[in-house]
Amino acid sequence: MANIRQIAQLAGVSVTTVSRVLNNHPYVRNDKKEAVLRAIEESQYSRNINAVHLSRGKTNLIGVVTPYSNHPYYGGIIEGISKKAQEAGCHLVIFQTDYIKEKEQEALEMLKMKQLDGVIICSRSSDISLLKEYLAYGPIILCEDTSQTAFSSVSIDHYAAFSCALMHLAEKGHKKIGYSLGRKNSRNSSQRTKAYRDMIQKYNAEYQETWIFEGCYTMKDGEELFHKWSMLNNRPDALIITNDEAAAGCMIAARKSGIQIPEQLAIVGFDNNYISKMLDITTVSLPLEQIGITSFELLSSQTETRQVKLDYSLIERKSV
Repeated sequence: MANIRQIAQLAGVSVTTVSRVLNNHPYVRNDKKEAVLRAIEESQYSRNINAVHLSRGKTNLIGVVTPYSNHPYYGGIIEGISKKAQEAGCHLVIFQTDYIKEKEQEALEMLKMKQLDGVIICSRSSDISLLKEYLAYGPIILCEDTSQTAFSSVSIDHYAAFSCALMHLAEKGHKKIGYSLGRKNSRNSSQRTKAYRDMIQKYNAEYQETWIFEGCYTMKDGEELFHKWSMLNNRPDALIITNDEAAAGCMIAARKSGIQIPEQLAIVGFDNNYISKMLDITTVSLPLEQIGITSFELLSSQTETRQVKLDYSLIERKSV
């Protein structure tokens, strides 16, 4: 395979001229440009893309770390990132991790090796201390609420959003409220749990550990949640469920079992996905696509770290 010097000899031009043609430099005479392009075609020249990245100091590749790529929550965020990336002429490298730390670290190592311009982390299991070790190699944006000012982040106030859902149920007369989580120890789950406990304490409301359900992400998880609820001797009369997918699974299973929604069981979801609109599920609307858009903007304009909070809203429908 020919190298750049051989291309120059074949075209009868300087190495500098070949370099300008390869980099689409505007100040190259048409005859010389055509000669270089002919020489490239004749010699089947192929550029070493890694060398190009190193010389330019930029790859136009952005790493996106997500536990799942087929879940509407993360899909919405990735859609927002993708829109801004296309506008900027960048490409995304998706790392689906299933919350496996080693898979998350693959993206960080590629950042270290200058194979990525930056990394956006939609959700993580790695310790923040590990992420800090890679900040010297490029921007790392977190899609979570964090007190770590070393990172730029974009998030929703999950404490306030969950409190909003709780107050809505309380105003509708519900006093026995349960809820479900995804990962118990995640930042978002911790905020939701704190909001719940604060409400219980403030209003001296009834509370049982059996009213808290974990590992709830999908429609199937929501169906299983309903079956767990139905087996309780003392059942909550309302549930705030992790997301709309799980809320839909719970609602469908409840209706199949003859449970009246919301008379016997009120349900509130999260995200405001299409399925919540189809099933008339009351939900807390989260601007998922905007999270992705903002995260890319933070990465692109990385001058100083910023922590951005986006708004949420309660969408009242017929499940409460």
